[in-house]
Amino acid sequence: MLQLSEIWIYPVKSLGGIALKESKVMPRGLEHDRRWMLVDEHGVFITQREYPELALFQPEINNGFLKISYKGRQSEVLRISLNESAVKSENKVCVMVWEDEVHANEVSAEANNWFTDRLGFKVRLVYMPDESQRKVDPNYAVSQSDITSFSDGFPYLIIGQSSLDDLNSRLETALSVKRFRPNFVFTGGEPYEEESWKGFTIGNLDFFGVKPSGRCVIVTVNPESGAVDGKEPLRTLSKYKTVNKKVIFGQNVIALQQGSLKVGDEIAVLKKRSN
Repeated sequence: MLQLSEIWIYPVKSLGGIALKESKVMPRGLEHDRRWMLVDEHGVFITQREYPELALFQPEINNGFLKISYKGRQSEVLRISLNESAVKSENKVCVMVWEDEVHANEVSAEANNWFTDRLGFKVRLVYMPDESQRKVDPNYAVSQSDITSFSDGFPYLIIGQSSLDDLNSRLETALSVKRFRPNFVFTGGEPYEEESWKGFTIGNLDFFGVKPSGRCVIVTVNPESGAVDGKEPLRTLSKYKTVNKKVIFGQNVIALQQGSLKVGDEIAVLKKRSN
């Protein structure tokens, strides 16, 4: 049996993740997933690709607030209201995620200064309001209305525990699934079978498998130390998991329905992609 074993969200793009027991499935991703993002002075997104120390910021959600701490300075917590109306509409800015220009709201001067102080260079924290509609790549979208958050490209990422176990069997040091920043992890099935899923359900919700996920240097960042460990796991994956010169691991996904799901929900594969 295929069964949902882990649910993850990353409220601020490229910061630490939060493991959940249940979550709401929404058009642009799980509730609160990558609705916030750090940008530089030019409004361009920043990630662990250039700044691996971003992994040291750890969010949590509690009592209507997103709370963020920084490793080594856990007593200094930034609190951000989850109420969208708390982000003033007059603070509207345009930011860049890859080639996408996205309308966002600057959260606050306090948040900007808090992150700037810890990173050592000027950044701003922005929020994607509901009216901001960032389209999914039309080459892969199911419909013209498909949108995503501040994710790299798609609302969801799913990885099989069997896939991670197979990869770890090839590595000298086993890695946590945190390296790969999935939204969904499941048990059961064969290694890498999720890459062939075209239509599937989690619980009673329908999902569409877009394409295998191309991986970048972020997977070489140790989420506990905020440092690059070396070339693994990209070096090992490149030997047997490469498509069109891209290292792949996991499957990008679009939700076809809104609703709720929880750890333990059964997964049913309805349609597979022919190779």
